[in-house]
Parts: sequence; C-alpha cells; structure tokens
Amino acid sequence: MAGHVIIGAGLAGAKAAETLREEGYDGPVTLIGAEELRPYERPPLSKDYLLGKSEREAAFVHEPGWYAANAVDLRLGDPVVSIDLDGRTVRQAGGAVMPYERLLLATGSSARRLPVPGGERAMTLRTFGDSDRLRRAFAGAGRVVVAGAGWIGLETAAAAREAGCHVVVVEPEPGPLNRVLGPEVGAVFTALHRRHGVEFRFGTGVEEITATEVRTAEGERLPADHVVAGIGAAPNVDLAREAGLAVGEGVLVDASLRSTSHPDVFAAGDIAEAEHPLYDRPVRVEHWANALHGGPEAARSMLGRTVAYDRVPYFFTDQYELGMEFSGDVTGYDEVIFRGSVDDLEFVAFWLSGGRVVAGMNVNVWDVVDPIQDLIRRGGTPDPKSLADPGVPLESL
Repeated sequence: MAGHVIIGAGLAGAKAAETLREEGYDGPVTLIGAEELRPYERPPLSKDYLLGKSEREAAFVHEPGWYAANAVDLRLGDPVVSIDLDGRTVRQAGGAVMPYERLLLATGSSARRLPVPGGERAMTLRTFGDSDRLRRAFAGAGRVVVAGAGWIGLETAAAAREAGCHVVVVEPEPGPLNRVLGPEVGAVFTALHRRHGVEFRFGTGVEEITATEVRTAEGERLPADHVVAGIGAAPNVDLAREAGLAVGEGVLVDASLRSTSHPDVFAAGDIAEAEHPLYDRPVRVEHWANALHGGPEAARSMLGRTVAYDRVPYFFTDQYELGMEFSGDVTGYDEVIFRGSVDDLEFVAFWLSGGRVVAGMNVNVWDVVDPIQDLIRRGGTPDPKSLADPGVPLESL
C-alpha cells in the first residue's frame, strides 16, 4: 500500500512524521535519511554541544522507540537516489523501491567547501561527526583560522576562543554578517569578538590552505593548526532537479508548501523556496525555526488541510555573554534604530524600510519576540522616538 514518504530525516522530516500521526493519518509513513543517526536538531552542534555544555542525547528529536511506537518506518543510512514522479516511487541507494501517495522533500543543506588549493583540509560544521571533530581540534588550544564571518563562522570562533585557541577570522565582506544584518549591527559582533581576543581580516579571502598555514588574497600567511570553513550551506536540491521538479534556489513551492510543478510533492525546511504571504515573493529560510514549523505545516498540507505558511523568519544565537533572537528580513532596509544600551549588550535593534519595521533583533532582552513580530506583520510606521525609547512598551506601538 502506498503511503506518505518523507525524504530527509532531520528536524523538518521528523516533525512532519509526528504531525501526520497527530493529525490522524493512519496510512504508512516512511522516513528516509542519509545519516545513520535518528533525526536530531542542529543548533546544538554549533552551540552547547560544541562547547561541551550539553550531551548528544539532548539533541535528538524523539526517543529511540518513538518511531516504532508510532508506526513510522525509519530507514537510515540508505539515502534516496532517484524519484519517479510518473510512477510515484522513490529508489534508495541500496536498491529498495518505495511507492508513495504523497511525497515530502526535507533533504536540508550541505556545508559549502572552500574552492581553493588545500580546501579539503578545512573542517565544516553540519553533522554530529563534524561537531565532534571540531571539539577535539579545539581541545588542543592551538591556532584556528575561520573562513567566513557568518553565523556558523562566528559561533565556531566563539567556541574555539572559549576552548583557549588563538582565532583569526577571514571574511571577504567589510564586516561580519554584512549581508544578513548590515554594517550597523555587524559592528556589534565585531566588537564582541575582539573583546574576547578574536582577530579579523576583513576585505580578503582564503586563497590557499597548507598543513601549517592559510594564505589570504592579500598575501598574508596565517599560521594554522586547524581551519574551519564557515561559508554557508547549499540546499540539497539535486534530487528534486533530476526528477524534473521546478527548482530555483530551492524547490519551488506555493504558500501551502506544495510543489509548483507537481501536486503530490511537497517541500519543507532548508530546501523549500516558498511563496510567502507576508513578503509577496518566494522566500527560502535555512534556520532551525523554519524546519521546526515548516515540517508540521507541510504534513498538514499533505493531508489536505488549508495551509498558508506565513511565519516571520526567526533565528537565535548565543556567543560569549551575548544571547539574541532575530526576526524578519533586512532586505531593502534604509535605517536602523536602537532601543537600549548597545555598549552594555542589552538592546533591541529595528531595521526600517520607508519607516516600516521589516526586522528586529533583541539582544539580552527577553520575551519581546511576539511584539517585534507583530510590528513586522502589521507593516505600520511607528514613531522613531517611541521605537527607540525603552520606556514605551513595544505592544503600544
């Protein structure tokens, strides 16, 4: 009997399987993953687990017996290598062919590699195995060069510093997180890391990696015992593209997370490039919250429920004494307003476009995500002085 098949045993896939059962679906559910480990969450890999502050077991989505108890056929270590849309089947690397009634793609992303001589020497961070390798490397308190000052680059730099390593971050942009936060807030992270002893090389890239050093585009030779590539992730869309599905940057889906080119195929998590009702354009979000909420919404859509996936993009990070939550999308912003004390790392930053709040980030200020997201959703133009005044409740804006 053909049932619902989920390709990708990460957070999105696991939560989709859970939701299918919670919503009353009693047909076959098959969850297929490339890794040998049962589904786990990835944020701890660059945060508490990498820092040695949490155990591996805390990251798994479900207890080991949950899948059998809920009649979810969990197939690990044998990835899907092809999809037959006309025949409604998927084929695994081991040769097994699985029929489906409806198919969910939740294949996630892969860490990008440095395309330079010696680039294979650089460690990446995407799996438990990657995090374990970084933990062992950092424990030696040696010299670490991090390529890339995005989220993963900065989180691994912070972990390396906390382990006692000498850390240099190489970034082609003029500052960290330049494309996702802009220079005004990126400067906060520059100052934070410099206070903790991290060195930066902005405006240059990695040209070569040897056994003992990293050569930058400026010709500088940086001694390195270990190199980390934190240059982003690429959505795993080859399977979808080869099957003939519509693919842009990710798998193209509508607001219900259904493929725009095949009615029985859905996508969630990193690979879903979805029409977003709030932004009126396709949006692809790689962060944890998108997998957490997108998987269940895709499952409901597979069951014929009315779905309009319109969550405000959300991300969080913890680096040293800084904890923050970010909501929204800074694309096209023209002004940044700060509320609170940037020097004391206790503030909220708002990105505005034409006076309208398009994104907000709360740093060491808690329980304000809902009103920040309300401001983004409503699209109003609050008074800038009130927006900057901590004494004015955000809810009143």
